[in-house]
Amino acid sequence: MTRPTFIVMASVVGIAVGTAALILTLSIVSGFASIIEGKLIRFTSHLQVRQPDDRLFPETRYDLDRLKGTNGIVSASPFLEMNVMLRSRDAGGRYGAVVPAVIRGTPPDAASRFLGSGASAAKLMPSDSSAALPLMLGKSLAETMGVRAGDRIMIVGFGGKRGGALPDSRESVVELLSSLDLEVARVAGIYETGLNEGFDDVVVFADLNTLQQRYQPGMISGYEANVSDLRSLPSISSEVAGALGYPFFTYTVYERYANLFEWLKLQKNITPLLIVTITVVAVFNIVSTLLVLIIEKTREIGMLSALGLEPGRISVVFMAQAFMISLVGIVSGNLLALGLSLFEQRFHLITLPEKSYFIKHVPILINPADYLVVSCGVAVLTILFAFIPSRVAASLKPGTALTV
Repeated sequence: MTRPTFIVMASVVGIAVGTAALILTLSIVSGFASIIEGKLIRFTSHLQVRQPDDRLFPETRYDLDRLKGTNGIVSASPFLEMNVMLRSRDAGGRYGAVVPAVIRGTPPDAASRFLGSGASAAKLMPSDSSAALPLMLGKSLAETMGVRAGDRIMIVGFGGKRGGALPDSRESVVELLSSLDLEVARVAGIYETGLNEGFDDVVVFADLNTLQQRYQPGMISGYEANVSDLRSLPSISSEVAGALGYPFFTYTVYERYANLFEWLKLQKNITPLLIVTITVVAVFNIVSTLLVLIIEKTREIGMLSALGLEPGRISVVFMAQAFMISLVGIVSGNLLALGLSLFEQRFHLITLPEKSYFIKHVPILINPADYLVVSCGVAVLTILFAFIPSRVAASLKPGTALTV
């Protein structure tokens, strides 16, 4: 048995590297989309029910029961959102900068979903009604304000008829000052989701009942719900809107954060281009390898033809050669991709700027389907295009080949 030539080994290495690169690309894109989508969905809810102009309305058992009774809804709860300004104080008692924020009041069971545990949610419950309002700040917001857990901050809210809405520019300064609600709050804890812009730097969590008692008794901003199957979310959203009727309207997490999901979709749209590019490289790799082998084995091909070997059999020999080269390259590429994926998952050597990508390390999702699709695709294309050089070998005339 002859040892493989350098050109054969180079072809095997080329196919292996191309296969591994393609698998890693799919794994990273899938992992990135999965993690970001999971963070968005875990941070909020699959579906929200509101009234126009973010109007507050009274919570009713009837509406909540109709929402929970919709097919596909697994959980539902009310929430209250308020646009406020937060102000901190330094160690010397001087007030710091004013920072805009959105206080989001949720029940303890709903808060535990994104705060991590029931213990974290329990921090939002004040010891008595006169105590400072406990708040859970995002890490980015806490760093901007320069506060830590246990510090006191001031809430500047717009109460009265607005119900936490932003002020109207047509109102006078006296009217604006008379509508201010000043409240002392306490930083009960700091959470971190990695979603900085629009999330950790803006959203502040509070207990729903406590927030209602301090600002809007019995009033809510809407209901939020989670579904059992995200693929059915659009149809469930339409069904909920029809069941509750006017003035309620629904919108999904994909509609609320459409810009981020479009960004994720853009990442996935690049994948076909990468697949085509790497596959073309693998195809030309195998074609060029076989053509070089034909040049090297021209005399042997002529001798086999002179001994009576049919052109079709010669073509089969080179097709088998192409199959073996692609098989070894694909298997090696799969092992290389799997090894690098497990290594990165274990040690996290490649870091990313979290403020830009919402994650600290390169996410890799090991999906057997990606390995199977890439392997089958590369194998089929290499065998298909190997037919060209195999036909070149079969078409060589014995007289011409033996005189070379």
